[in-house]
Amino acid sequence: MSGIIDVFAGDPRRLLPLWLALMSLVLFAVMGVDKRRAKMGAWRVPEKTLFLLALLGGALGGVLGMRTFRHKTKHWTFAWGFPILALLQLALCFWLFGRGGGV
Repeated sequence: MSGIIDVFAGDPRRLLPLWLALMSLVLFAVMGVDKRRAKMGAWRVPEKTLFLLALLGGALGGVLGMRTFRHKTKHWTFAWGFPILALLQLALCFWLFGRGGGV
């Protein structure tokens, strides 16, 4: 376990890609669950929750979830918002790793 901690201790920027991947997996799964619930007429995940997960780093997973499950594709706030957030998050990664020589 200390080996994993040592990898991130030297450069905390290494946590960002891991965080973005984790949040993307979470939002991807939530999009799938919400689509299934929509088909069944069951309780739905609030749109604010979907956007919060995207803002917290899961935008790429949200985009992939929209495409995979064909969910929220007609809502312009999702169709444009998730891809823009994903680009901003990826740009942040590239900018952080471009500074100081990267990892």
